[in-house]
Amino acid sequence: MPRPPIPHPELALVPRPSRLSPRPGRFRIDDTTRLRVAPGAEAAADLLRTYVAPATGLRLEHAEDGAFVLALDPALTGLGEEGYGLTTSSGGVLLRAARATGLLRGVQTVRQLLPYETLSVPSQGGVELPGVEITDVPAHPWRGMLLDVARHFQPVSYLRRFVDLLALHKLNVLQLHLSDDQGWRMPVAAYPRLTEIGSQRAQSMVGPAGSTHFDGRPHGGAYTRAELADLVAYAAARGVRVVPEISVPGHVRSALAAYPELGNHPDKRLEVWTHWGVCPNVLGVGDHVLDFFREVLDEVMDLFPSPYIHIGGDECPTEEWEASPAAIARASQEELSGPRALHGWCMAKMADHVVQAGRRPVAWAEDGTTLPPACTVMSWRTPQHAWAAARRGHDVIHADHRSTYFDYARGPGPLEPPAQPGHILDLRTVYGVDLMPPPDEPLLAGRVLGVQGQLWTEFVPTPEHIEYLTYPRLCALAERAWDSTDDWQDFRTRLDGHRARLTALGVPHDSLRDRTAHAPA
Repeated sequence: MPRPPIPHPELALVPRPSRLSPRPGRFRIDDTTRLRVAPGAEAAADLLRTYVAPATGLRLEHAEDGAFVLALDPALTGLGEEGYGLTTSSGGVLLRAARATGLLRGVQTVRQLLPYETLSVPSQGGVELPGVEITDVPAHPWRGMLLDVARHFQPVSYLRRFVDLLALHKLNVLQLHLSDDQGWRMPVAAYPRLTEIGSQRAQSMVGPAGSTHFDGRPHGGAYTRAELADLVAYAAARGVRVVPEISVPGHVRSALAAYPELGNHPDKRLEVWTHWGVCPNVLGVGDHVLDFFREVLDEVMDLFPSPYIHIGGDECPTEEWEASPAAIARASQEELSGPRALHGWCMAKMADHVVQAGRRPVAWAEDGTTLPPACTVMSWRTPQHAWAAARRGHDVIHADHRSTYFDYARGPGPLEPPAQPGHILDLRTVYGVDLMPPPDEPLLAGRVLGVQGQLWTEFVPTPEHIEYLTYPRLCALAERAWDSTDDWQDFRTRLDGHRARLTALGVPHDSLRDRTAHAPA
């Protein structure tokens, strides 16, 4: 049954709450407004002040008789970990949740209920919130977005903005792609050359993989531990978990440039890769290589408290192993079917190390290859691989490139900036991401953690380009991740209102039609 239309543009919330009912009256936030902050709600109150103070100039101090109430109530079991209830009327505001994270989600709804213009221009004399009653619970626990900072480095100041926009749309995971052939971005105290050498490349390819053109400009950058720790804390304050990704056993050319002994040709000096596409160089399979990356993962897990640690696993050519006497011997020693099976063996070694540390390994699934049983599977080629993994007992995260890869162009034509070739990913296609299992296997739905968008940055060097490609497509992804109801027209109606928020926040979100209308004749 179609949902009723949103009765007022200021209630055009994205993602749409599970239940929303307008109420009479409006609550005014002014210099008389006080917060009543119940025990356990302090973090949510701090976040609320972070958003309201710039919009109004008001501090919203605590008072026991405050009309704006934030409260935890563990008895609200139906709200789960992230659900919340929000009621606003002329007499007050009540935001309740069973868990602290639910209050953070409710704060983002309050943020969306603020007048659009105050997101960029402070209001003089206070603001009003519309009367509303909301009960809101997400459909999926993993609602993520990957940002590739290995191909093109981004400063941590921008990553904070990226996180804040994820939080606005109630996404709760930022997967940070920290290493690849073209750059290593995370410092590892035990192995300083990973960033001293691995974070710098001489130039970058211009055009898609296979191009013969390069820009001739060095590119580099690495984070400090303090910067990454600050980002983790900033994200946590907004209910966003930062999941680090360190890729093995492929996508490691930057590590091999820093430490050649990790490769299959330790006497061969390699540079950090300047090409796009799949690099033929992969890790060697000696014990010293395993020990090296165990130590890397230890430092990763020390810095990132996320229960999930992504260990890569995709696009691993096996030609070097098939030509390596050492790899052939290792495969025989481990009683494997041959050198190609070293991929699964290596992934199992890394996954076991993550499990022994009390964390959960995540790995890419790009074909029907069986991954270690402990791995949560992120399926990017086709949903069929996700369901195959679910049948084997894995938890799965949908990341189908045809509906979640935001480095594909938003539309056809010469007005689009450079993008990954091969596919057009428009807003409707993102909205159509399907998380439902095959009709005859409904129980597999219990294995679905959620969905994640990906932004690989071969063609995306700047924050402005990142946001152009991300929005408004992320709005559609957030909608389906939070609420599995399929109502395209309802979403489009609300998105039209939500665009005013994006404009106020300086987020590019124009449509192809808009840009065509303003293009020079």
